[in-house]
Amino acid sequence: MTAAVAAATAVVLAIAVWLAWCRAHLVTVVVTGSSMAPALSAHDRVVVRRVPGHRLAAGQVVVFAAPFLEAGSWVWRPPGDLAAAWSIKRIVAVAGDPVPAAVAWASGAVPAGSIVVLGDNRAASADSRLFGHVPIECVLGYVMNASPRAFPAR
Repeated sequence: MTAAVAAATAVVLAIAVWLAWCRAHLVTVVVTGSSMAPALSAHDRVVVRRVPGHRLAAGQVVVFAAPFLEAGSWVWRPPGDLAAAWSIKRIVAVAGDPVPAAVAWASGAVPAGSIVVLGDNRAASADSRLFGHVPIECVLGYVMNASPRAFPAR
């Protein structure tokens, strides 16, 4: 095998590995609704990086499997459930953080394995004020191309 063929093979292999990594760790999601305005608008396309729950932090925008109401209780689906609808919100507290005052139904610290999320446009957002803590296992990942600014005080 010539040096040129070996180099071309190495490049093709590197591209294949990179593409496999991207497919396993990155997902694109289209935003619906106005709950994250002005940071995100309806029809924006965002890149979501799949990460373990312990790598999430307050201020990040996350995509998670939205809960649904069944017989008066919120039911959560894991991200792999094909019937799951996606929701996108900003993390305002992670496990061990105090529950924010905006989430009036709870006090104390956020329990282990959970996060608290709020929409940037609170008037148009169904978020932790309504359905409570989000289980980490329901989080698809964080939005890589959303504004990293701190949660706005409204």
